[in-house]
Parts: sequence; C-alpha cells; structure tokens
Amino acid sequence: MPLPTAVPIVLTDDEREQLLAWSRRPSSAQALALRSRVVLACAAAGGAANGQIAEELGVSRSTVTKWRNRFAGDRLDGLLDEPRPGRPRTIADADVERVITTTLETTPKDATHWSTRSLAAEVGLSQTAISRIWRAFGLQPHRQDAWKLSKDPLFIDKVRDVVGLYLDPPERAVVLCVDEKSQIQALDRTAPVLPMLPGTPARATHDYVRAGTSSLYAALDLATGQVIGSLHARHRAIEFKKFLQTLDRQVSADLDVHVVLDNASTHKTPTIKRWLTAHPRFVLHFVPTSASWLNLVERWFGELTTKKLQRGTHRTVRALNTDIRAWIEAWNNNPKPYVWTKTADQILESIARYCTRINDSRH
Repeated sequence: MPLPTAVPIVLTDDEREQLLAWSRRPSSAQALALRSRVVLACAAAGGAANGQIAEELGVSRSTVTKWRNRFAGDRLDGLLDEPRPGRPRTIADADVERVITTTLETTPKDATHWSTRSLAAEVGLSQTAISRIWRAFGLQPHRQDAWKLSKDPLFIDKVRDVVGLYLDPPERAVVLCVDEKSQIQALDRTAPVLPMLPGTPARATHDYVRAGTSSLYAALDLATGQVIGSLHARHRAIEFKKFLQTLDRQVSADLDVHVVLDNASTHKTPTIKRWLTAHPRFVLHFVPTSASWLNLVERWFGELTTKKLQRGTHRTVRALNTDIRAWIEAWNNNPKPYVWTKTADQILESIARYCTRINDSRH
C-alpha cells in the first residue's frame, strides 16, 4: 500500500514574512513560534517526508503532519489557537464600566469608600465580580496614601545643592547626613513575648510599660556608609553642639565636613552659629522644609526602627541605649552606603508632573 503524500506548502511573500516574525518570538507565544517553524521547514523542504522534518526540528511526526495540514487548509489562521470551550462571559462591558465609574466618581451614603459588598448591592453584581473587576483595573478603595509638598521658597535651590553634593562630592571632604531621632521610648511588654511557632507568628501584648526616652544623633558618611552616633537624654541646641564636637574629633582634621541636615531650630541658634564660625571647615547644607526624604540618614533610621526598635523590649533607658550602640557597632562592621541616583532635574520634573496631576483632579 503506498504511503500518503505530504501536502505541498507554497508560501506567498506576506505569509513568509509573518511566519518568520512569529518564529522569532524570544519568550512569548512559543507554541505559535514552533508551528511557524514547522510550516517554514515544510515549505523549504519541498517534497521531504514529515518524518525527516520532524527529526530536524526535534518534534514528533504527528506534530509536523498536524500543522502542515492545518496551514494547507486555513493558511495563517490555521496556526492560531481555536476558542476554548467554557462558560460564556456573563458580565457585559457596560457592567464593567458602571462598576469603574461608580467606584471612582461616587461614595456610599454611609461610608467614605466602597467595599466589594456595598458596591455589589449598589450595582446588582456579585461580590466576586466586583473583586475581579477591581483587581483587573488596579482599584483599591480601602487604601489611602499620604503625601506632602514642601512650601519652602528656596526649595529648588536646596534640592540642587543637596543632590549636587550627593552626585558630585567635593574633593578632600567628607559628606555627612545628620539628623536626630528623638523621643525613642524604652518600652517593656506587660507579659513575655510568646515565640513564633509553625503556623503562628510571635505574639506580644498590646499594652506596655514606658521606662523613659532617649534621643539619638546620627551622622551617616555618604561615601562609606558608616555611622557616628551619640545618645542624649534631650535634644536641644546644647546636645547638637556636643554632637558637632564629636564629629570634629572623629573626622580627620585635614578634611572639610559638609553636613546635610534639616531646618530644626536647634540647628540655627546663636550658639551653633558661633561654633560654626570658629570651625570654618564645617559647611551646612539644609534640605527643604518638609523634605526629610532628601536626607539619606532617614533611610538608615528606618532600618534601625524596623530591625531593632519596633519589636524590641527594654526595661530601662540604659538597656535601650546599650542596644542601640551595639546595633550601630554591628552596622559599622559591615556598612552599606546608600547610592543616590536621581538628578535634581529628574526630581523637580517628577514633582512638577505630580503637581499638574493633583491640580487637574476634580477631587
């Protein structure tokens, strides 16, 4: 009995161009890419048997036969996936639009924002349908972020000054990001913390006992990531002056000291100004008002809080101070400098876009 003859494949220029484009898919639609390579091989091989083509492509003979015949019958459309069986769509586009506009443009009478349950009752859809539509369009009515824009009249000049210092530090100088974390509370739980167990997180009592507070002055070295810290009972100008004296002792005398800090009143008293006049190697660079994000030491304070203070328990201020000093020492044994990447122009353009966005908002 004679073997069946393979269907000859002859391609038009447009078909060949489309098949080549599909066959070069780097990662997506790999099934379509393979089918395209099969058809291209069949067209190039002329009357070669399907088995020979299958061996060259590393696929089964039945795969070559299937897609050769599909292409011969339906051309390019034959290589596309057919609609899969399943329940037909029950939510119309008009329903989706109604959910979105109701979510964005209205609020319920008895609440500040919609929940899946309240919106489902309002528009007549299921709670599951509301949840799916919200996820598809990235809507999260239960969340609210906070923002604040600086009103500093010298905002642009200060941003350019500080960011320029980060991106192009002066030679023979050290750049220190300085701030104080005040009112750190020594807290002890009213009962022992229960340890973590499989399936159960660590548990601590909601109430606690206060044992006093401490204030930490910290200076983050921009180049090395090391931190100079000093703990005090209070945070007045006199404590800040003592911290400047500490920096003066610990930084090599042949280096200028550029200090990035905020606009706290304790940084600008006559006492501080006199000290700075007597120590001209110290140069202060003030970040704009309400722009603490521009001071890199705030990032370090965040790590101190989440890794040590947030879940720590201390029965005395002395124990708290000992713990903080130990954490600073451990940090300095393996410091991680923060690398600033955005230019001043990029920051200012981003803020300008945000201002335009909120000005155009109808809320």
